[in-house]
Amino acid sequence: MDAVIAILLLIPVAYMLGTFPSAVLLARSRGIDITSSGSGNPGASNVGRLLGRKLGILVFVLDGLKGAISVGVGFWIAGYAGALALACAAVVGHVFPVTRKFKGGKGVATTGGAMIALYPVLGAAMSLLWLITAKLTKKASLGSLAIAIGLPITQIIIGRPAGEVLTGVGLCAFVVWRHIPNLKRLFSGSENSLKTK
Repeated sequence: MDAVIAILLLIPVAYMLGTFPSAVLLARSRGIDITSSGSGNPGASNVGRLLGRKLGILVFVLDGLKGAISVGVGFWIAGYAGALALACAAVVGHVFPVTRKFKGGKGVATTGGAMIALYPVLGAAMSLLWLITAKLTKKASLGSLAIAIGLPITQIIIGRPAGEVLTGVGLCAFVVWRHIPNLKRLFSGSENSLKTK
């Protein structure tokens, strides 16, 4: 019971950690408002497209750490259940930050960081899937959608419990929902490429 109470008390903390605006701060340090440039998404792909691959990777790592730290604390207190609860809170904080009028990123890097910390082999496989998909299609959004869909499928394959798989399905649905504008642009042929023209 003490572990449950601790996790409940830490959910708001994980949410606030998720709101840390990595992309916004790094882009602003280069004189760019990331929320009104490129795709307008304050995430690693948009930063990489506008400011270069190195800064895009840095944003991905910083956003991923929000998920990884939440998982580490949650797992230490209450195992997989605690890890997933705090990871979900961090993802929600990243996507809907109260500090920026609930206008955040799409949750891919934060979810990815959480999954790499919780399932290292699965997380590495999902990272490879993203790289291959994005490399072949030149579309970061397709890589993100591939790993979102691949997460619960892989959880089933490796035999994770039903509760974890359902959480994976929820995160998948959340990421796919956030990519609806990208899907519309993909179908219309106007989706942004990974590389600046």
